[in-house]
Amino acid sequence: MEEKKIGLKGLTCANCAGKIEDAVARLAETEAVSVNLMRQEMGLWLNNGADWEMVKTEIAGIVHRLEPEVEVIFGETDCRNACCGDCCGQADCHEKEHNHGEEISWKRLFLRFGLGLILFFGAIFAKGNGKIPLYLASYAVFGYDVLLRAAKNISRGQVFDENFLMSLSTIGAIAIGEMPEAVFVMLFYQVGEAFQDYAVARSRKSITSLLDIRPDFARLVENGESREVPPERVQVGECILVKAGERIPLDGIVVEGRAMLDTAALTGESLPRNVQKGDVVRSGCINMDGTLQISVEKPFGESTVMKILELVENAAGKKSKTERFITRFAKIYTPVVVLLAVILAFLPPFLGLGAFSVWFGRALVFLVVSCPCALVLSVPLGYFAGIGAASRRGILVKGGEDMDTLCHLEQVVFDKTGTLTKGRFSVTEIEGDVLALAAAGEAMSNHPIAQAVVEYYHETIGRALPEAEQYQELGGYGISYEADGERVLLGNSRLMEREKIPYQKAAGIGTVIYVAKGGRYMGHILVADTPKEGIGDALAALRRQGVRQMVMLTGDRKETADAVAKELGLDGVYSELLPEDKVELLERLNRIYAGKTAFVGDGINDAPVLAGADLGIAMGGIGSDAAIEAADVVLMDDDIGKLVTGIRIAKNTRSIVRQNIVFALGVKILVLLLSIPGIATMWMAVFADVGVAVIAILNAMRKKA
Repeated sequence: MEEKKIGLKGLTCANCAGKIEDAVARLAETEAVSVNLMRQEMGLWLNNGADWEMVKTEIAGIVHRLEPEVEVIFGETDCRNACCGDCCGQADCHEKEHNHGEEISWKRLFLRFGLGLILFFGAIFAKGNGKIPLYLASYAVFGYDVLLRAAKNISRGQVFDENFLMSLSTIGAIAIGEMPEAVFVMLFYQVGEAFQDYAVARSRKSITSLLDIRPDFARLVENGESREVPPERVQVGECILVKAGERIPLDGIVVEGRAMLDTAALTGESLPRNVQKGDVVRSGCINMDGTLQISVEKPFGESTVMKILELVENAAGKKSKTERFITRFAKIYTPVVVLLAVILAFLPPFLGLGAFSVWFGRALVFLVVSCPCALVLSVPLGYFAGIGAASRRGILVKGGEDMDTLCHLEQVVFDKTGTLTKGRFSVTEIEGDVLALAAAGEAMSNHPIAQAVVEYYHETIGRALPEAEQYQELGGYGISYEADGERVLLGNSRLMEREKIPYQKAAGIGTVIYVAKGGRYMGHILVADTPKEGIGDALAALRRQGVRQMVMLTGDRKETADAVAKELGLDGVYSELLPEDKVELLERLNRIYAGKTAFVGDGINDAPVLAGADLGIAMGGIGSDAAIEAADVVLMDDDIGKLVTGIRIAKNTRSIVRQNIVFALGVKILVLLLSIPGIATMWMAVFADVGVAVIAILNAMRKKA
């Protein structure tokens, strides 16, 4: 399938977004559709061989039929249609234009409300026949746009929308002589709509501001001088200059200078990090002091900051079961309530239970309450706000469905190295003259164990390393290379057994590197790792959050794995595993234990296991392509305690979503029931629609942790 992104500029109605999504999904060329209201964007997956140009025409027709004022944007856009910086480098021009437009909109709104209220109060104090024209004029000022949209939608065959329901109910009120109430209802509706638009805009702005880590420019160094350019114009291998107080625009390696970095935007950590020549730095961090010259390693589109922004912004499109249920419920709810309103208007008078005008007025209340916007908007907004709150703390959750899974975790399976342990190894024992042989081969690897051996060699011997030729990684076993015309093997006991090389098993605690040359066993090196500081407290906190079982899977030796598991109080441990063994064991644990299972690993070596778990959680995901691709949740540093924070945010998010559902449905049902005996008035019905929506939206925006 081919994925397309389509901008829907100006789409703010959640109910209409659902209708657009449903209509596009019915096209023969589409496999799946997801409308992201928060980003005003549609994700579209096409069937193979679909005519994209024809599909574009059909989609534009659907959107303009349902929402005429929405602008449909296909592919690359200019500064008037998209966030600036991608095309012209002027990152603030769109924001200035947006703020200016917003200011004009509010001025028009105040002018409209002022004129409408003058006419309304004039009608109240007028005498005789002067009242009716003033009431009608006031009604026209407050409701002309609603009436026009209703008429246009009816002409397009879209009858049961909020504009039609509000128009019918207020015109009906005028018809039965309730003109003041009709004007007041339209006024209250417009006030509620204004507050609802403001609340949605504010929530979107507050959430995106948490992720406002996109750099505005990069200082490109050329011929000893620097000049400001858009970050996307900088090529891999070029050098950039980052001064104190500036945000690092691209991933790279420090080639000159030293500084303290504020990494809070990526990891949520308040403590700064010291970097100097040779250190890797990631885009999005802020240079607190000093000046850094950085050699760029990745283009802007593949930088850490862009990965994070794309992941979090796309998260709203990955809908939870609750969101999907509410969408389906909304499609049934409105027609059912409209049908009940028709029955309420005609059946009681037919049975002789009262005048038609009385029951018609009560039926109008039903119509006003029938719009489900409070539900279809506040529920996805609640998840989006939760995802934003987690992102601010360095926890990237890929969607509402993953947020729900976090709430129900009962079993967590851990990788050992770099997850439960520090992943910073040191050489504790050497048997035989094998240090140079081991360091020469391990110098070709980025694995922490390999780096520990190389570092120990430089500290103790200090000479240049022998050259390793024909280097080869042996997945799950170790490595091999050639030196002095002979094959050198470095790896675990399985490697020695596979190659049928007699060896002496090491007895110490730690990871053993057995060394053989030319088919002869030469000795071993023991490298030890220790549990992370505070890991015991983090695991205890996980148990308090409802995790009942914790298991460790590792490729390390049984003795080492058992020692770590015992120290941390884990419920189970499986050691000396190959990558495929981990996948098989995880499947077995899923069958044995009925609850939701998460696998926590480094996201590089454990990508298959991360993908196979109910919830894959990658540790230390800064700059790791494999982590972001394979995992459902990415912890941007190596702190297991962040998982506890993520679960707490997820549970609070779920609680808020449930509150909104119960509150919205409860108020609507109450008003519907009160309208049957005539207790509920029209303005109460309007509150049950737009008033409830505003309250639910504000509740969705509140603090999650």
